[in-house]
Amino acid sequence: MKVHLCVVGRLRAGPERELISDYLDRFDKTGRGMGLGPVNVVEVEDRKGGGMAAEAVLLRRALPNGAKLCVMDERGRVMSSPDFASQIAKWRDTGCSDLAFVIGGADGIDPALRAEADFALSFGAMVWPHMLVRVMLSEQLYRAASILGGSPYHRV
Repeated sequence: MKVHLCVVGRLRAGPERELISDYLDRFDKTGRGMGLGPVNVVEVEDRKGGGMAAEAVLLRRALPNGAKLCVMDERGRVMSSPDFASQIAKWRDTGCSDLAFVIGGADGIDPALRAEADFALSFGAMVWPHMLVRVMLSEQLYRAASILGGSPYHRV
């Protein structure tokens, strides 16, 4: 199952980029044997200042046809890491070939695009900067692959 991160904003060089790159590389290596990955990152940017609606148009274009759509949103479902891993495995095991995570810009995700989502995921009731959400999601994808791979660190 290919994983796509469709995100608003361009990530510049710096610590966030290094963390994301490291976690996504780890996910690709860990998940490969379990039918997970590779990860494809698509960055979009509304240069005309059209707000969430314009960002939603660009994000829709970035989504692969037929992909399961998961939006990152503070109103979404809060899950433990093992539950998130189980959800990813369920999507993979039920024939999902493309899983797309959408991270909106500074104002969030357009309500119309959010309503189209198959799933909404939250990292808690607090609002996080969208670039930090990218780091956190990348880490959780790697952690999910580690959990599904039976990493001793994640055994209960």
